[in-house]
Amino acid sequence: MKIFGQTTLRLALIGVLCSAAASAADVSSRDVTFTRDVAPILQDKCEGCHRPGQMAPMSLVTYDQVRPWARAIRQRVATRQMPPWHIDPTVGVQSFQNDMSLSNAQIGTILNWVDAGAPQGDPKDMPAAKQWPDDKNWQLAAQFGQPDFVVKSEPYTMPAKGQDAWFKPSAAVPVTEPRWVRAVEIRPSTAGGRKITHHAIAHLEQNEPRSPIGGTAQGLLMEWAINKTYDIFRENTGKLLLPGAHINWDIHYHAVGEEIRSNVELAVYLYPKGQQPKYRTYLTGFRGSPGALDFGDLDIQPNTVSQTEGWQTLPAPARLENFQPHMHLRGKAMLLEAILPDGTKRTISYVDHFNFNWMTNYIYSDDAAPVLPKGTAIHVVAWHDNTAANKNNPDPNQWVGWGDRTVDEMAHAWVNVTYITEEDYQAWLSKNSSRTMAGAVR
Repeated sequence: MKIFGQTTLRLALIGVLCSAAASAADVSSRDVTFTRDVAPILQDKCEGCHRPGQMAPMSLVTYDQVRPWARAIRQRVATRQMPPWHIDPTVGVQSFQNDMSLSNAQIGTILNWVDAGAPQGDPKDMPAAKQWPDDKNWQLAAQFGQPDFVVKSEPYTMPAKGQDAWFKPSAAVPVTEPRWVRAVEIRPSTAGGRKITHHAIAHLEQNEPRSPIGGTAQGLLMEWAINKTYDIFRENTGKLLLPGAHINWDIHYHAVGEEIRSNVELAVYLYPKGQQPKYRTYLTGFRGSPGALDFGDLDIQPNTVSQTEGWQTLPAPARLENFQPHMHLRGKAMLLEAILPDGTKRTISYVDHFNFNWMTNYIYSDDAAPVLPKGTAIHVVAWHDNTAANKNNPDPNQWVGWGDRTVDEMAHAWVNVTYITEEDYQAWLSKNSSRTMAGAVR
């Protein structure tokens, strides 16, 4: 197996920087300006968060707003900290529906621009301001129209100072017959709510057997976290709602220095009545540590970088739709790989510099999503940095275990799993025999 550690991280970063430097050299034959070359990149990749009224601490819309941050932008871009796309670009699946990363050419352009003194350029070259949807609208409304219904949690008041809080109200799902879901979107209902909401999980409780994977997979509709706001299920797949269903919320709030009252909303987009997709998708937490808990046990020693791993076996052929690592402040890296029944080992995805502030969800493209046979072992490896070198670490001298608090730790991967029939798997295999299912063997 490939060794994923400090050496690998260093080599991967060197490779990215060398590629960016080469791209910078490619564009150095002409002057690079903000208005002509950099502004279009920022509009495409950065303004989603870096504009007035959004979560980012500064706006990057105009030259005057960007110029004071030029050196900081260079550092964050060169080290792939921003945009928050932290997956290793050298291994595993590399085709994603929601790829927000910068290309080497784009990184090179930004580096070249900053190194040249961050010139503004001709104002006439400035692209037209990008029109963003009103924050009161749902993101998926442009694709699906308005949601069929919205389920809201009860409001909660978080004091200016205090311990983290976990709010767990329940709300009825307004369906009177079985209905299939094609997309879901979750959001805190107010700008203040976005400040205090660490994550929000919508547990689906309804009277039916547990899922094929067991555990909590059947009862999870979606998790909201920073940089993960919606799930769109692939064509002919979805999630099932039954009459009498309830959403049991699990909302983690934290104090931010001001009293804020807010709630969380879940928008549900249904398939038309009578339309039933062929496949059902289950949101599954594949654990990255051993033990009896749903997501494993953790016992991280002080002043160490630890490695843990977890295994779960697919009870039927399945397609993995996405990869979303979940750890806390000491999270460092996470590997998702498949061990096929014949012993073949395939790297699916590897997040080499996890950042707790960004729970990025990596959604595989339709033609790249791994399709795996029955009996495949899903292997998750997690690394935690409990040393003083980790700037996010609240106390490297503490033993750390599994727990809900931000100062505790977790190690699991949220993956939407779509189970298919053996016949469908064989049909897929015959059409894709030349395709590497999950990246290069490592």
